[in-house]
Amino acid sequence: MEIDHQYPTLNDIRRRAKRRLPRFVWEYLDSGTGEETAKARTGAALDAVTLTPRALKSAATPDLSVTLMGRRHPLPFGFAPVGMSGLVWPGTESMLARTAAREGIPFCLSTVAAASPEDLAPDIGDQGWFQLYAPGQPDIRRDMLARARDAGFHTLILTADVPVPSRRERLTRAGITNPMRMTPGVIWQAAQCPAWALATARSGIPTLRTLAKYADTSTTHSGTGHVGYQLRTAPDRAYLETLRREWAGKLVVKGVLHPGDAADMAELCDAIWVSNHGGRQFDAGPAPIDALVTIRDAVGPDIPLICDGAVRGGTDILRLLSRGADFVMLGRAPHWGAAAFGQRGVDHVVHVLRAGMIADMGQLGLTRLPDIGRPAFPTDSNER
Repeated sequence: MEIDHQYPTLNDIRRRAKRRLPRFVWEYLDSGTGEETAKARTGAALDAVTLTPRALKSAATPDLSVTLMGRRHPLPFGFAPVGMSGLVWPGTESMLARTAAREGIPFCLSTVAAASPEDLAPDIGDQGWFQLYAPGQPDIRRDMLARARDAGFHTLILTADVPVPSRRERLTRAGITNPMRMTPGVIWQAAQCPAWALATARSGIPTLRTLAKYADTSTTHSGTGHVGYQLRTAPDRAYLETLRREWAGKLVVKGVLHPGDAADMAELCDAIWVSNHGGRQFDAGPAPIDALVTIRDAVGPDIPLICDGAVRGGTDILRLLSRGADFVMLGRAPHWGAAAFGQRGVDHVVHVLRAGMIADMGQLGLTRLPDIGRPAFPTDSNER
């Protein structure tokens, strides 16, 4: 099968991934919170941004490279952290790490992934970022930072948009419990997807590999539940200041939507990550691309802004860059690739995005990405 002919878009890959996954796994990956208006708003706001093609401009092959926090990347996007990626398909974290290392783009490993920093050290090369859910115990925090550093992860991402657990109503309807139990309904759903069930049976039920060593076995709680309790600290400015002292590498705060918050933290971090957590935390929040504009105005041109949210192709990456982002991260899309085709699917996601950007930049008359940024490339009705 020629994958590029039958699955030329990310939506094509998404549809195949959905067919291959049990309902509870798909709901875990795809769901938002509440009525999912934030999730819908994120995509609609992105679709509303138009970029005007130019005539009689150079058709030279564009340069897609960018420099972010002192590192050059051949492409302006990377892979965002997703908890329990190994539930979507066994070994997904390793697939993402290998593709990232080969392409020279960042992969951000979640604290609650099914692989640890040590697991990925052989695969990640020098593209490792580590996402931190703020531990309440300082000794656990310091140990996690040391493990990430020793495994070669050079950039720390503090997630700041989970002060309390969110409600995931679609997960409840799909029969998922916390901690997860193999109920008859879950078993039945798994049986409908034999490829996923066989792959999972071979690799074993995924666990929180980074957190396993911190589980207090003297309690009656499950390991996952007890470690989750330890991670319930809502980080504040003092916590960020502590991380700045304890972490020698680059430091990014993820989950910022308010321009005042961005301005307040800019002096303490190397980049700010504009994100609404895929619409999974707060249903009344703004779309990241809308927040991006106000945050760029608040912090000025110098601090890098990373953004995510509903990217379905290279056009969406250009839209985000045109509104002030320096770099774009993708969460769900590479997981669609892993579920659809394994390692080949993750590689294909990168191919689709790269090809789309090259085609679109030709239409826009651009040969380099910085030329798309505001105000050099206006996107509103006042452009001439």
